[in-house]
Amino acid sequence: MLGSYAQPNNRPLSGWVLVAKTDQSAQILTQPTNYSLIWSNDNSSGNPAFFWLPIPPDGYKSLGLVVTTSPEKPSPDKIRCVRSDFTADTEIDDWIWSQGINVYGLRPRIRGAGAQPVSVGTFVIQNDAVALSSLINKNPNYTSGRLSRSQMEAVFRAYAPYVYFHPDESYLPASVNCFFSNGALLYKKGEESNPVRVEPDGANLPRGGSGDGLYWLDLPAERGARDRVRVGDLPSAEAYVHFKPILGGTFTDIQVWLFYPFNGHAIAKVGLIKRLSLGRAGEHVGDWEHVTLRVSNFDGALHKVYFSQHSGGRWVDSRLLQFQSGNRFVWYASRNGHAGNYEEGLYLQGPGDGVGIRNDWARSDKVMDAGARFAVVAAEGVAEPAWLSYERKWGPTEKYDTAVEVRRVKKLLPGKLKKALEGLVKVIDEVFGKDGPTGPKVKNNWSGDE
Repeated sequence: MLGSYAQPNNRPLSGWVLVAKTDQSAQILTQPTNYSLIWSNDNSSGNPAFFWLPIPPDGYKSLGLVVTTSPEKPSPDKIRCVRSDFTADTEIDDWIWSQGINVYGLRPRIRGAGAQPVSVGTFVIQNDAVALSSLINKNPNYTSGRLSRSQMEAVFRAYAPYVYFHPDESYLPASVNCFFSNGALLYKKGEESNPVRVEPDGANLPRGGSGDGLYWLDLPAERGARDRVRVGDLPSAEAYVHFKPILGGTFTDIQVWLFYPFNGHAIAKVGLIKRLSLGRAGEHVGDWEHVTLRVSNFDGALHKVYFSQHSGGRWVDSRLLQFQSGNRFVWYASRNGHAGNYEEGLYLQGPGDGVGIRNDWARSDKVMDAGARFAVVAAEGVAEPAWLSYERKWGPTEKYDTAVEVRRVKKLLPGKLKKALEGLVKVIDEVFGKDGPTGPKVKNNWSGDE
């Protein structure tokens, strides 16, 4: 054992913790020299628990705590410490539970496609500030057992989500090829009067130059075509899939990206007014949203899923997901903003007290089967499409002033609600932004972690 495992008690026992074995002559594992009792609960509760920190010898690190139901110190043979050069720093992960203490999971501090630290599956007691470590996979060929193209597609089809859009959704996804083929334009700074039509495969898009503001994409200039393209084209929509090793090759992350030609305006809830349209506030051309499936390389099980939500997102344990057609989960996209979620409902972003920007998730007959229409665009051995290397913005910087748009609506409200609405201006700009977004490959989570 390298440490103990903890989880909330409101779900079936699940999860994992790593154990290790070694050739004793290598001296990579060794017993602790002692234990320090760092916390125990009230024995009168009838469920005594004692949390012990292993004290490692010089040159070794502890990777987890030991939990007992007795005040007697555990045997030194109960656990192993690991030689320091096989360990890496950790940081607090998800909150697990609280009962006199806060218990959090641990994860490696350095994570990403090329990072070799491995999560052990242990936990930490926050109020003790215990410095525990993770493992390092020191095998230089730890990704050599990568999946073939056909295996990648088979794994994805086994878990591929069904994407449900809100019944009142006006701005649906489309394939990148459909966006380009229907008149998307490439603009260059200083030459705005002479935009270039993008080729269907994006072959004429410039590469490199991320963040230089020199180029951007926009909808077709002609009004009729512009209106047709901005609403998307669900029959053409594709899921763009990216495979990458994570956590030292112990897991594979499968990122699933959807492209929306347009992000709709923000809708607010203000007191008893359930749905208040805020003019153009929140609108912008181009919207990339994604989920990430974390699949265990030990047994192929879907561990958890990350749902992107505007500028952030959240990990959801696979046991909380809604499934249909076997192991395929449901991905809800919020109305207008397309933030992802694992269940239907409403979430308000804003100052609170019943005031905020609505994120509405609901099931409808507007649904996309990601397993039926997808393309693996990035993985070892996969040729990437030309458009994936376009690093500039997928939409122009919008010209409207969010504060002005909100003030127009505010005039129609009674005095008490006017003040409540003022606090949403900053939230709208932070959540939606006015810049066209960059593409998937430019985002930090493309090669890093979520």
